[in-house]
Amino acid sequence: MATTAATSATTSTNIDVNSIVSQLMTVERQPITKLNTKEASYNAKLTALGLIKSQVSNFQTAVQSLGSSSSSSLLAFKATSSDTTAFSASADSTAVAGTYSLNVTTLAQANKLAAAGQASDTSAIATGTSTVTFVVGTTSTNIPIAAGATLQDVRTAINAANIGVTATIVNDGNALTPYRLALSANASGVSNAINSITIQAGGDAAINDLLAYNPTANVPTPAVPMTQTVAAQNANFTVNGVQISKASNTVTDAIQGVTLTLSKEATPATLTVTRDSTAVTSAVTAFVKAYNDMYTALKNSSAYSSTAALAGDSSIRTIQAQLRSIASAAVSGGTMTQLFEVGVSSQADGTLKLDSAKLSSAMSTNFSDVAHLFNSATVVNSATGGYATQFDAWATRTLAIDGIITNKTNGFNQSIKNISAQRSTLETRMVGIEKRYRTQFSALDGMLTSMNNTSTYLTQQLARL
Repeated sequence: MATTAATSATTSTNIDVNSIVSQLMTVERQPITKLNTKEASYNAKLTALGLIKSQVSNFQTAVQSLGSSSSSSLLAFKATSSDTTAFSASADSTAVAGTYSLNVTTLAQANKLAAAGQASDTSAIATGTSTVTFVVGTTSTNIPIAAGATLQDVRTAINAANIGVTATIVNDGNALTPYRLALSANASGVSNAINSITIQAGGDAAINDLLAYNPTANVPTPAVPMTQTVAAQNANFTVNGVQISKASNTVTDAIQGVTLTLSKEATPATLTVTRDSTAVTSAVTAFVKAYNDMYTALKNSSAYSSTAALAGDSSIRTIQAQLRSIASAAVSGGTMTQLFEVGVSSQADGTLKLDSAKLSSAMSTNFSDVAHLFNSATVVNSATGGYATQFDAWATRTLAIDGIITNKTNGFNQSIKNISAQRSTLETRMVGIEKRYRTQFSALDGMLTSMNNTSTYLTQQLARL
């Protein structure tokens, strides 16, 4: 019985120091837990702001496509060919709407020559050195050909000189002399023709027999071994009866703002240049979508709910108010003054809706006023600018280094930095507190153990009396 009592007493006086200290430290660390919660909240706010910033940037890109820059869709034209086998066309913002009659009589082509066939393209052709003078267009270039050069070496030397001519070797299937050096002017047109190839005095006779070329005596004889296979030719066509000749089949300067690509000699075809209403519709559609995406992001992030990162944030509500103010204000200076006149209307939830049919009708009736509604310039102390102009300026201010989003972001980052400093201080303090608790409770455990041992000893002594 005495032994049982002693065991029971010993067990009841042992202290679980680790458990006690752990529970006490959980209480002590509550300020750090609160700081962690605050930090998570600020990080969520930063994430929400990042999404909003991205949406504002996307929105600015969308409104700029309706602005006054040269790439604005409101300045876009489209060019349509009535015969795409004869020519295709594109137009830029400098084009003028109109109808043109085109008649392509000849296409531009690059000059091409071919040398007499050789038995091998890897055997030496010449025993001596040569200097070959190429005249391409109005440019004369000397190309050295080394002694012992092969047909491949001649090809490489011509290409390395970058004279506007490309040399290749063609195997024509001839049983004895299949390897022929072929030359092609890199650019089409008479002005880029290969006008002559001469070997300077003292040059190797075999190189002369291979390359010499005189277009005025274009006969395949030993005296004129290089022959013309395709003559240089300009593109010749008429625009509304006006004769035009160009070195290339891609013509950028015949009709203002229009690029023509000629592809076939054909009977007259019609080129129609008109405003590109399809591009405008796409741009307005993108504008409405970007506005709605941005407005929805603002609304969701600031809603009064426990899950909204920026719930009730006054800055976000200021941004929403600014957007509504611009969208609802009238634009002066044109016959159209409101977005709804081009089919863009506000909905009950603050987003926009596009009526494409109404936009199309407005463009067909008065395209210039549709453009003015979006991209007219802002005049200080006078009429307001177009909607795209105003929204673009608003986005620039909002995204600026001193803008509302950056200021909010900097504020949240500073709060996170302050929390980190506070947490570091508290963590240092926790180390001391835990050490003190362990010292105190370890001492108490030792004291209780000593007292328990003394009690056990006295109980045993009394039992012997």
